Parts: sequence; C-alpha cells; structure tokens
Amino acid sequence: GSGFKIAMRDLDIRGAGDLLGADQSGFINDIGFEAYHKILNEAIEELKKENFKNLFSDEKKEYYVADCKLDTDLEILIPDNYVSNITERLNLYKELNNFTKEEEITIFIDRLKDRFGLIPSAIKNVCNGVRLKWIAKKIGFERIILKNNNMHAYLPKETNSQYYNSQAFNNILRYLKNNSEDSKMIEKKGKLSIHVKNIDSINKALIICKKIIMKTTTL
Repeated sequence: GSGFKIAMRDLDIRGAGDLLGADQSGFINDIGFEAYHKILNEAIEELKKENFKNLFSDEKKEYYVADCKLDTDLEILIPDNYVSNITERLNLYKELNNFTKEEEITIFIDRLKDRFGLIPSAIKNVCNGVRLKWIAKKIGFERIILKNNNMHAYLPKETNSQYYNSQAFNNILRYLKNNSEDSKMIEKKGKLSIHVKNIDSINKALIICKKIIMKTTTL
C-alpha cells in the first residue's frame, strides 16, 4: 500500500539506520548533502550545549533553539488529488523542509502553479506551516502543538539558559500581559509553555507568533 511506499522512500532518503538506536547508516550520497549538513549542525550544537558549554558560553547566539517541531490535528498536507504521485509529494515536502527564506516559498508556489494548476488552500496551509516554524524558532519555541483549537508552545527546557534573559523572552511576557484573557504561561514538570485559546488554523497561530516577534530585536 501507500504506507509501505512512503516507508521505502524514507529509507531511500535517510538510509536504513540502526534499528535499535538513533544512528543512521549509509554514506553522504545516500542521504543527500543538505540532510547530512543539517544532521551535522544539530550534532555540533548539541555538543556545544552539553559537552563544551564552558568553551562557548560567550558565543553570541542567533537562535536559542535548533528547530521548532510542529504537532497538529489540522490537515497540513499536499492533497493527493493535486499531486497524485507519492514520490513527487515526498520530494516536495523535503524541499519545503529545507527552505530558509520567503523568496524560496514564492518560487515554490509559482512552480507548483505552472506544473499542477491553481494553488489550493491546503498548499497555502503547508507553506504557512513552514513560516510558522521559522518565526517560532526566532521566538524560542522548541515545539508547538495545535490541537483542539488550542496552541501550546514550549520554551527551552534549560531553565538556566541565556534565553530567559533575552529580548525574545521579554516579548513573550509582554504579549501575555497584553492578552491575558486568551493566553497564559503554564509550568508543568519544570517545563514552561505558552497556552493560547481559540487557535483553529495554522494562519491564526502564525498571526499570534507574528504579534510576539514584532517586538523582537536582534539577539
């Protein structure tokens, strides 16, 4: 079935890996240079934070989180009636995941329109999902959960992180103060998260994050 084909395509992209651990097998040409570079950067940042944090304590940080994970019950996908080929859809998802700026999304949408026709709203949601992750990373959200018309955004788990003295965190506090009816900060098991009500779409979540980031200055 299609699930098996997706799994096989995933193996093609990333390599078979270690069934009992997190290691990936294969060579750089098996996973692609961009994926290899991303994995390498994540490993380096992890070493900086854990094994060599004293050496890099004075290093100026562009971002306080490596990435923002997005978990949602909303439909954020490329419709199979728009791009029918499974492999093609997977390649498009991979391409989107590697984007870092708005110009790339604009070119991507124009190319889809030329190849597959008028852009459906579902594609716009997918692109907004990418934009949401970009802005959330700047704010300092490690993970965003959009479920049951609510948004939960999780802050860095290291409570002694420089992040909690940053302008980005101050902007969150300012937003919460000005929007206390719909938003609040929650602490659970030592983890801080922001809870925002009445978020029933990717676009609404994006608007909230834009309101927070509007006050953010260079870190």
